[in-house]
Amino acid sequence: MNAQDTPADSKPDLQLEIAHLLLIDVVGYSKLLVNEEIELLQELNQIVRDTECFRAAEASGKFNRVSTGDGMALLFFRSPEEPVRCAFEISKTLQDHPRIQVRMGVHSGPVNRVTDVNDKTNFAGSGINVAQRVLDCGDAGHILLSGHVAEDLAEYRHWQPYLHDLGECEVKHGLRLHLCNLYKDNLGNSQVPERLKRGKRSKQVSPVRPITSPRWPKSVLVVTLLVSAVALVISSSILFHRASPLRTRVPAPEAATTSALAAIPEKSIAVLPFENLSDEKENAYFTDGVQDEILTGLSRVADLKVISRTSVMQYKTGTKRNLREIATDLGVAHVLEGSVQRAGGRVRVNAQLIDARTDSHLWAERYDRDVVDVFAIEGELAGKIVAQLQAKISPTEKAAIEKAPTTDLVAYDRYLRAQELFADTSDPIHAREKLPQAAHLLEEAVTRDPHFLQAWCLLSRVHGVAYFRGHDHTPARLDLAYATVQAALRLQEDAGEAHLALANYYYHGFRDYGRARSELAIAQRTLPNNADVFRLTGFIDRREGHWEEATRNLERALELDPRNFFILQQLALTYQSQRRYADEARTYDRALTIVPADPATRILRALIALDWRADIKPFQATLATLLAENRSVAPDVDLPRYALCERTAAAATRTLTNYPREGVVNNGVNYPYAYWQGAVARCQGDSAKARTAFTAARREVEKTVEEQPDFAAGFSLLGMIDAGLERKEEALREGRRGCELLPISKDAIDGADLAINLAQIYAWTGEKDRAIEQIAAVERVPNTLSYGLLKLHPYWDPLRGDPRFEKIVASLAPK
Repeated sequence: MNAQDTPADSKPDLQLEIAHLLLIDVVGYSKLLVNEEIELLQELNQIVRDTECFRAAEASGKFNRVSTGDGMALLFFRSPEEPVRCAFEISKTLQDHPRIQVRMGVHSGPVNRVTDVNDKTNFAGSGINVAQRVLDCGDAGHILLSGHVAEDLAEYRHWQPYLHDLGECEVKHGLRLHLCNLYKDNLGNSQVPERLKRGKRSKQVSPVRPITSPRWPKSVLVVTLLVSAVALVISSSILFHRASPLRTRVPAPEAATTSALAAIPEKSIAVLPFENLSDEKENAYFTDGVQDEILTGLSRVADLKVISRTSVMQYKTGTKRNLREIATDLGVAHVLEGSVQRAGGRVRVNAQLIDARTDSHLWAERYDRDVVDVFAIEGELAGKIVAQLQAKISPTEKAAIEKAPTTDLVAYDRYLRAQELFADTSDPIHAREKLPQAAHLLEEAVTRDPHFLQAWCLLSRVHGVAYFRGHDHTPARLDLAYATVQAALRLQEDAGEAHLALANYYYHGFRDYGRARSELAIAQRTLPNNADVFRLTGFIDRREGHWEEATRNLERALELDPRNFFILQQLALTYQSQRRYADEARTYDRALTIVPADPATRILRALIALDWRADIKPFQATLATLLAENRSVAPDVDLPRYALCERTAAAATRTLTNYPREGVVNNGVNYPYAYWQGAVARCQGDSAKARTAFTAARREVEKTVEEQPDFAAGFSLLGMIDAGLERKEEALREGRRGCELLPISKDAIDGADLAINLAQIYAWTGEKDRAIEQIAAVERVPNTLSYGLLKLHPYWDPLRGDPRFEKIVASLAPK
């Protein structure tokens, strides 16, 4: 019976759905004893069920799983990315289970639900068949994708580096299947499958037919599924006889640059720093402002991809620019270059729009105007670029581009200077100095122009960060953050910048992630290209323990701001907590291509070996090199937590000498110099010196807790100090109070750190059983208590030799 003959009020016999399938089977399963088969499958099932992607898909209700005897089939129904992320997550977990060797295959295709002999729902269809053929081509460790899935993933820049085209593989009945190998760092199997190697060594005598997956328009999808249903009744193999060859966009290694340029969106642009041609070099900020306003205007257009300020500012004028290389690095098709010359009350602006793929100039403009017209020039330039790139622009976006941020050029200068200071406050030591400077400049700006919305928003963010990081963790500082963002909202209640600032206020001030997300959703409507929106969303995901989503949002932020050093640092730290050390190393290496000499990044890169393998030598060597190059960086790189792992008097003296006397903020609370004096003395067995130092530290921290009775990090630090003073009951009460005020469920980062602190308190107060139980609990979630720290740090000496503790340490050892 043909599909068109089906009565209108009846349903087809086969209800087809498009599923994104992940098939997994155990390599060497048939060689196992029966009880070994059962045990291994039970263990594999538990590993898969514990993955974040499995739990998220199951919670969505759009997910199914089917046992296949020697493995399983996971069926996702939302996105082709779901099975691929799941495969990576399973592969990562299996590194700790070397006896379980699996291979995986991924394909997207039609499936239908059937009832099996046990009256249970099962699945059949060509989607299952093709996925099985993909799986069959792999060896242990492989994650193979059908060409159809690879083509879908190649649309996303963050997947492209991990897709490796294998060509075609012959499967059953002489048919050929286009395959792609998915791997990165130590996940997956980078080797060519043996089956493909054999195919390349032998000549094919009979002609073969390719399996393809043409891109169907959505408008005919329903008709196609109905036709496929009839075809499945005849034979599922009919789907293997497509005529057109697969044209996958997976880049070949030798054509990486060309492929990267081809994958770049047409409507994409980077506004490079303009050259300052003014005689007065202090006009450099004015020149930067011209570029910044053009960039800001363009970034409001949702139909464009616009690279953020932080990344483009690294291509300052003064050296010859390779525009094609810059465009490739930034992921754009077009660049805007220009110059600004200001003299007296006049300004001249030159600008050139260039198609970087061909190095061709699309147009050039020159404006000679009164300096007060500079914002009008910027709006006109942004409008011409939108028209040239044929981007769709709404009336609201057009109005936002044409609106000047302020009419006061002095206020604008103060804003630009504050913006540069704020961009360099990721380091806690430098932030202590630069945040107040930025606040002062912004207060000048809004005093001169009370209608300067962007300045109010940035001032609110400065206050919020000062509060959150502990530089001024007082209600008064938080009130300032709120008052300034409200000033911005009164000026324009739908301004994206104001709602982004309000999201930061809820995040930094209250850890109110729900309200912060709501504000970010509003902000994104008018700030579609703002990397900060995705960055803060990633931070919220991370605090809530959604590590995979956090990684994805930070990677999205990097697409819009690919050379943002701070985002790269944060992505690396995200990998660290997940023990994804190879990814962490790769990310720090990428950061070092941007700022090659950055001392903090170099030392963090060296510390990966300590965390991962308990190898302290790279830390020692890098630290020695950094101190020899520039002694002034010592406070930034000689970290007491790791220096104590050296277990030498010289290292202890060195780290105390280098530690700032005013202390350093961690988890929002200032760790006084006297705390580390006490910790060092305790580790060296000098109880009298430890008591003197801890007593001094206690006076400072106790005052903080008295002033802020709900300050979780303050209680936690006070508990560690009291543990050092052998005030056991107070220490236990304070450590637990810190964890109660900020549990991991409320903050997966700081909460985990406070849980580690409680384990330290237990260890120092002789509560060995509780210490070990606490460590075991902490290690079940992402955290910073690494294998290396447990193996080397003297804090944990009271637990050494206990089989339970040693088992935990061994479980974290690299496999």
